[in-house]
Amino acid sequence: MGCLISQLAAKFAFFPPTPPTYQVKKRDDGKLVAVSTTSSLPIAAIDDSSLDVLSIKTKRGNKIVAFYLRNPYARLTVLYSHGNAADLGQLYDLFVQLKANLRVNLIGYDYSGYGASTGKPSEFDTYADIEAVYECLQTEYGVSQEDLILYGQSVGSGPTLHLAAQLPRLRGVVLHSAILSGLRVLCHVKFTLCCDIYKNVNKIRKVKSPVLVIHGTEDDVVNYLHGNGLWKMAREPYEPLWIKGGGHCNLELYPDYIRHLCRFVQEMENITTGTRLKKIRQTLILQKRSNCCNKCCKINLKRPKCPDCSCIKCCSWPKCPKWRPKCPACFKPSCKRCSPRCMKCSCRCTMCSCFCGAKCSCW
Repeated sequence: MGCLISQLAAKFAFFPPTPPTYQVKKRDDGKLVAVSTTSSLPIAAIDDSSLDVLSIKTKRGNKIVAFYLRNPYARLTVLYSHGNAADLGQLYDLFVQLKANLRVNLIGYDYSGYGASTGKPSEFDTYADIEAVYECLQTEYGVSQEDLILYGQSVGSGPTLHLAAQLPRLRGVVLHSAILSGLRVLCHVKFTLCCDIYKNVNKIRKVKSPVLVIHGTEDDVVNYLHGNGLWKMAREPYEPLWIKGGGHCNLELYPDYIRHLCRFVQEMENITTGTRLKKIRQTLILQKRSNCCNKCCKINLKRPKCPDCSCIKCCSWPKCPKWRPKCPACFKPSCKRCSPRCMKCSCRCTMCSCFCGAKCSCW
């Protein structure tokens, strides 16, 4: 039953353009070119060396088409997962603008069953598609995850977060009109079912890189609350862009879109390895401090407060690396009410701060 519901949700999720807006042909020199189906002309100039048309085989046996656009001044690469009801033939002009304005290399791909890609679209096929494109970037172009920004629009947020959750050293993630999950779009539910597709609501918490969320406030396809929910659950959220009056497919027309996106890419370029390591250290310190409180027992004993976690129920407070006893000579509490005389410093205090609350004059 769950499989049938999942297939039904997939039918509502994928709408590849029919017929495709382009075809892929091989020239005499073996190079692939993309040709428009309406004018029978190449989408790009034949001698354009900045565009590579690729045919990539996935682990599920499909061959998908990808466009790789070079920018000679680029420091980073954007992997673009497009939205529904579109293919690479319609997105090529947008890719050219993003490549020039953001000063990045950009690779976009068609999902299985879209454009000139073979197979039929499904959730797990899109996962295999983006993994194949990422592997191609590594092997063919030498792009590592540290120099990669993942960009997911609408349905493309599903494969984007799927891959981002597996790459802890990504430079950044952009979610454009993203969804919390498939059924949350169709049925407006607030819980996750086993038959749901693209469970981004669960995967966003695993993304360790900065996340930029872009959403239109008047989006009538994917409600603005989807983007807002993903932004709130991100571990490292970047300043979001809520485009007032923006819909689902027209955000690129607003000046704020490219302006905010440029600023995000520039800040990602400026992130150094030292900055990233500093954030990792800070995260580990916070985790270590929280673990100190996790050792507390259920018995409410009267113990001195740990200065690191302010925990008064901790049974193992002498082992806390931040806690130090008051007596500098013997490192033991010296109070005739709660401990014997100190053998090293002969300190037998009638007033102390170990258990009694008063301050010892000899310390």
